[in-house]
Amino acid sequence: MNSVRKTLIDAGPLIALFDKNDQYHKRAISFLKNFEGSLFTTWPVITEVSHMLGFSTKTQINFLKWINRGGLEILELQHYHLVRIIELTEKFIDVPMDLADATLIVASEVRNISEVASVDSDLYNYRNIRDKYLVNIFI
Repeated sequence: MNSVRKTLIDAGPLIALFDKNDQYHKRAISFLKNFEGSLFTTWPVITEVSHMLGFSTKTQINFLKWINRGGLEILELQHYHLVRIIELTEKFIDVPMDLADATLIVASEVRNISEVASVDSDLYNYRNIRDKYLVNIFI
């Protein structure tokens, strides 16, 4: 049985993909060209990316069109996931954990995904409910 590789993607590589001036732009392009599997993210990550691409409405639209063409899948979280998001945010208050990061951890728990593509080092600090760190495959 062939299983598809599932990886979460954080805002950093997505911003870099659509911002030619980003220091990780070439790395993001290379990553996507070579990545085999499915990418997943959450709405707070999409919001963060859209905000950071605010320098150009056209770039924001291109990002959304890329998602719509199947660039990644957006994982829906439910109201009851707020309990876990709050728990994580309180647990990692010294780091601190933002909403987008918390939703990625919850998504990793719900979908049993152990990999993430991120430019942020803070994801190395967070463990999921199984007491496992996400493995960053971007850097």
